[in-house]
Amino acid sequence: MRDLVLLGSSIVLPPDPIPPHHRTKPKPKPKPKPSLLTSTSARLSPPISSLRSRHPLLSDVRWDLNNYSDLATKLVQDGRFDDFSTMAETLILSGVELSQLVELVSAGISGLLREGRVYCVVEVLRKVDKLGICPLELFDGSTLELLSKECRRILNCGQVEEVVELIEILDGFHFPVKKLLEPLDFIKICVNKRNPNLAVRYACILPHAQILFCTIIHEFGKKRDLGSALTAFEASKQKLIGPNMYCYRTMIDVCGLCSHYQKSRYIYEELLAQKITPNIYVFNSLMNVNVHDLSYTFNVYKNMQNLGVTADMASYNILLKACCVAGRVDLAQEIYREVQNLESNGMLKLDVFTYSTIIKVFADAKLWQMALKIKEDMLSAGVIPNTVTWSALISSCANAGITEQAIQLFKEMLLAGCEPNSQCYNILLHACVEACQYDRAFRLFQSWKDSRFQEISGGTGNGNTVGVELKHQNCITSMPNCLSNSHHLSFSKSFPFTPTTTTYNILMKACGTDYYRAKALMDEMKTAGLSPNHISWSILIDICGGTGNIVGAVRILKTMREAGIKPDVVAYTTAIKYCVESKNLKIAFSLFAEMKRYQIQPNLVTYNTLLRARSRYGSLHEVQQCLAIYQHMRKAGYKSNDYYLKELIEEWCEGVIQDNNLNQSKFSSVNRADWGRPQSLLLEKVAAHLQKSVAESLAIDLQGLTQVEARIVVLAVLRMIKENYILGHPIKDDILIILGIKKVDANLVEHESPVKGAIIKLLQDELGLEVAFAGPKIALDKRINLGGPPGSDPDWQEALGRNRLPTELESSTRRPAVLQRFKVTRKSLDHWLQRRVGATRG
Repeated sequence: MRDLVLLGSSIVLPPDPIPPHHRTKPKPKPKPKPSLLTSTSARLSPPISSLRSRHPLLSDVRWDLNNYSDLATKLVQDGRFDDFSTMAETLILSGVELSQLVELVSAGISGLLREGRVYCVVEVLRKVDKLGICPLELFDGSTLELLSKECRRILNCGQVEEVVELIEILDGFHFPVKKLLEPLDFIKICVNKRNPNLAVRYACILPHAQILFCTIIHEFGKKRDLGSALTAFEASKQKLIGPNMYCYRTMIDVCGLCSHYQKSRYIYEELLAQKITPNIYVFNSLMNVNVHDLSYTFNVYKNMQNLGVTADMASYNILLKACCVAGRVDLAQEIYREVQNLESNGMLKLDVFTYSTIIKVFADAKLWQMALKIKEDMLSAGVIPNTVTWSALISSCANAGITEQAIQLFKEMLLAGCEPNSQCYNILLHACVEACQYDRAFRLFQSWKDSRFQEISGGTGNGNTVGVELKHQNCITSMPNCLSNSHHLSFSKSFPFTPTTTTYNILMKACGTDYYRAKALMDEMKTAGLSPNHISWSILIDICGGTGNIVGAVRILKTMREAGIKPDVVAYTTAIKYCVESKNLKIAFSLFAEMKRYQIQPNLVTYNTLLRARSRYGSLHEVQQCLAIYQHMRKAGYKSNDYYLKELIEEWCEGVIQDNNLNQSKFSSVNRADWGRPQSLLLEKVAAHLQKSVAESLAIDLQGLTQVEARIVVLAVLRMIKENYILGHPIKDDILIILGIKKVDANLVEHESPVKGAIIKLLQDELGLEVAFAGPKIALDKRINLGGPPGSDPDWQEALGRNRLPTELESSTRRPAVLQRFKVTRKSLDHWLQRRVGATRG
């Protein structure tokens, strides 16, 4: 009898087999690469009819169901889903219970999961779903655990998108997908891959999507990835029903983490534009992110009140924090009195953060007595100070220079059983260093390292113990007894002391000029597993430079870079300062050039140190060097002491007139009123003229200058010509001097410029130079022609082209104007230079 084959929902006979001599070998087909979640039937074994020799009892569907168990398992494990579906359908039509069929399939699914073939499991689920069987019924607790383990394995392999696809399919089959993966683990992997879209896609599958959106935004914010956080935030607005204030609050917090304060304001304004009133948490986050801007923070607070949102304790704490950042003690006191009033009415309860913040406000302002008064209020209200509170109290006395009171507060902190943090220790050490009690600082540090607290009064290094010695070992005295004993106090609790980099930096400052002791502290810091930072190296440079070892200070900059720490502006400025003090100006300016090479922006101290490096200028190069720094400083947005620089340049310029002390004295006392003007115009003019090359034709533009300023500019150019002449660069042209436009009144009466008379007197009487006048009158309603008269030297026009007049002078005018200009002839300059150089050499 021929075997039966299951096909669809009926049983049919297979056709007669083809004789062997009529068979043709089929052409091999390329095997498609199976996807994780697609069918694999194309690469499976022949149809079930080929198994008839091994399973002859398939012809009898009423045969015992147990005999189908091995076959079903084999079909599932081989991925022969069509054959499995056909067999399952036939069994169902034959009256087999679904529960029996589920048991039949479960074993095969578990085997597939153990082998890591989750894509085959998906195909089985699709097949049984079409048969009307709930796929979830195929999974018991152990099978679900195997599925979860496989999902984690795929995720750890970095196949994030495949995991999302799998979770989406399983969610369609009503699987408890929340239990398959830890959502935070999945989100963190998406954050590391900077893929917010997959994170959003996963969050939308789970039932608590609104919470996951906040988590996604926050995790991207911790990585300072504002763009991805904004992508997730925009997706939350599209996927969630209505505005979610938790997402808005989280996004505003992330803007603060990424230092993008303006974006937080846009988000807030977007809510107001939609006529949506933010809740108190959104307002608090917005104020906290913008706490550095006192005005904006108070505007938000007022707007919150206008919208009817009641401020909570956190709101007032943030306002106090804004006052602390801005240094507004008065406003902080007003807020403190307001919250005290609200507390007395039972509307608010002041917390430890409130007291700590107002104490810090007073501490920063060095109002230590007011800070101690807040401490009394705090204790009266039953609020126990924490470590932050004690740190602020100790800091208030330390900032005011009251070291004894700071140490007394530290002892009270220990008696209260509050564990000090590294900041408390560092504040005490800093107070000792600021009070020049260097030995005391080292003794405190050593006693803390030895697991005991010992105070030595006076700071003179005599070793007389008159304070307290706080020991951790053999602690047998209770706290009340401790308070009555002023010489020996024991505590029942040991507080650890772990030095930080800041601790060692403070101690390095206490070394004074002892370079080797400071270097030993830095080595000890490294031994303790700490890394010296920029401050550590800058202190070492400062100590080395203070001993006069300039070469050593500069060498530390190189060592610092070799250690992997790029020198910052403080390190360079410290080295430059000692170079200037020791008159090693060449090294100082080379360090400044090195800063520019490494793109380190100088600060105000750097510029002022270099500009005051010289008390007088000796050469053109020195003046050009100084003016270049001056211009660099102004471009960076800093204001300099122009008066001091002008005095130095004036002295250098007057050096052109030798052996004429009378004239110098006369000049120095004339027109002092002109010096009330901003000096930047004069210095820029001098800098512009001294930067010209030797080959350029000279044109001196004196427009907008006073008599004194014009004199300095002319003398600066002549000094430059003289020094270039000494170096072998002769004068090639006349000097053209431009005074500007002289307007003529309606009666055509011309008024001579006072600058013109002063400059001609300088050139002719004091220097003995020949002056020739040039330049026609400007015709009415004609464009000003800066060229000379017909036949004039074309080089003048070229020189004037580089010294263009202001736009209003180039435009048409309805009144006649005269361009005032004259020249100093080359011949006259040659004679003058020969006399000056000869006199100098003689």
